[in-house]
Amino acid sequence: MNSTSPRTAASVPAAAHPGKPPGAGKWPKMLLFVFMSTIASMQLFPLIWLADYSLLKSGDFFGSSFLKWPDPPQWENYINAFTYGRVPRYFFNSLLITTITVVVSAVFALMMGYAFTRMNWKLRGTVLNLIMLGMIIPIHATLLPNFILFNKLGMLNNMFTLILPYIAFSIPISMFIMTGFLETIPRSIEESAVMDGCGVFGVVFRIILPITKPAIATVSVLNFISWWNEFIMANTFITSEKLKTIPFSIMKFAGEYSSNYGAQFAVMTMIALPTILIYLLFTEQMARGITAGAVKG
Repeated sequence: MNSTSPRTAASVPAAAHPGKPPGAGKWPKMLLFVFMSTIASMQLFPLIWLADYSLLKSGDFFGSSFLKWPDPPQWENYINAFTYGRVPRYFFNSLLITTITVVVSAVFALMMGYAFTRMNWKLRGTVLNLIMLGMIIPIHATLLPNFILFNKLGMLNNMFTLILPYIAFSIPISMFIMTGFLETIPRSIEESAVMDGCGVFGVVFRIILPITKPAIATVSVLNFISWWNEFIMANTFITSEKLKTIPFSIMKFAGEYSSNYGAQFAVMTMIALPTILIYLLFTEQMARGITAGAVKG
C-alpha cells in the first residue's frame, strides 16, 4: 500500500519541472511588452514632436535636436492661429463639409449595401463590381475633369464642389465594409420584421441600422480621417475666404521669404486633435466592424 498521503503529494512544489528554470515563462511576456512599447513610442513620437514644436519660437526650429524644451512656451502661436489664421471660421467649414460627407456616405452605404446583399435584381453583381472599382481610382486623378465640369455648371466656390466628390469616393470603401458586415447578419431577423408588417425602409432603419452600428462607426471614422484635412481639391475649387477649410490656416503663415513655423505647427496640432479624439472614441467599434466578416455566425 502506498503510504503517501494527499497532503504530502500536494505539498510538492508544482513549479519544480525538470529542464525548465524558474521564471522562464516571464521572458516572452517581457519581450512582447518591450516590443509593443517601442512600437507605441514610435507611433506617438510624431504627435509629441508636433505639440513640442508648436510652442517654440520660429528661430528655435533650426538645429540638430529632434525635440527642444520650449523656454518659455510660446502660447502666442495658438493665439495667432486663432486670430490671423482664422482657425474658428475654417474649422467650422471643415467640420460642416466633413460631417455632411460622413453622414450621407454612411446612409448611402447602408441602403446600397442592403440592396446588394438582400435583394435579387438584374446586373446586381456587375453594378457592385463597378462601384468597388472606385477604390483603385485616386481622387486627385479626377481633379481636372471635376474642375471643368463644376466651372461649366457655375458651381465653383461652393461647398458642394467638395462634398459631392468626397461622397463619391467614400462610397466604394464604405460599401466594401458594409456589405461584409451585412453578410454576417441572419436573414431570419428581417423575415420576422416583414411578417410583422414592416416595410423595406422600416427594416433598414429600424432593424438593420441598430445592428450595423460597428460598421457605420468604421466607415464614418475612415471617411472623417480621409476628408478632414484634404487640401488639393479644396485649394482648386475654393477661393472665397468664407468657404476655405482648416488646411488653409497653415498657408496663412507661409510667406515668400519667411514663415511663422510656430503658428503653422500650432494649426497642425489643432487639426490633428479631432481626428485623434474620434479615433480613440470609436476604436472598439472599428475593430468589430472591420473584423465582422472574418467569423460567421
